[in-house]
Amino acid sequence: MHKIDDLDILVIESPRRKKTVSARLVGNTIEIRMPTGLRATERERHVRELSRRVARKRSADGIDLTARAKTLATRHGLPQASSITWSARQNTRWGSCTPSTGAVRLSHRLSRYPRWVLDYVIVHELAHLVHPDHSREFHAIVSRFPRAERAEGFLSAVSLGHAGTLSGLEDAASCAETEDERDD
Repeated sequence: MHKIDDLDILVIESPRRKKTVSARLVGNTIEIRMPTGLRATERERHVRELSRRVARKRSADGIDLTARAKTLATRHGLPQASSITWSARQNTRWGSCTPSTGAVRLSHRLSRYPRWVLDYVIVHELAHLVHPDHSREFHAIVSRFPRAERAEGFLSAVSLGHAGTLSGLEDAASCAETEDERDD
């Protein structure tokens, strides 16, 4: 049996399945169901991709986005979002905001990065509720976030494919200090 993070991976092959592959979390086990007879490379690709997706969703579920957004909005004098949710569909941007409704969506990929990076993206999206563009006024608001420049650099490096070269990325995500911890 394979493992990812603290989760076991159980592959269940079925002769009744013809094309579909699925995964779900059952307790501390990721069950991956697939057709019998797939080539080993195809089988391993499905196991790798689906187990990462389930593990990432699990880590994102442990973050209370609404509470984070409220704290950051209050701290930085920004309006509250009407809703803030994770999105598994945002693969080319870190977040998006619909100023007319106040809805904010964040890429699920942010859940595995240091909390101050997530906080920066939340502040960035909340600033769009004041200025729906990337004007000087918008950037003046975002720059009030203490680690804005550092977070922008981190996200640029990740976007350029340097995530593997950022030393301690996985450790940083689990133990990096948040703005709250630094202020207290």
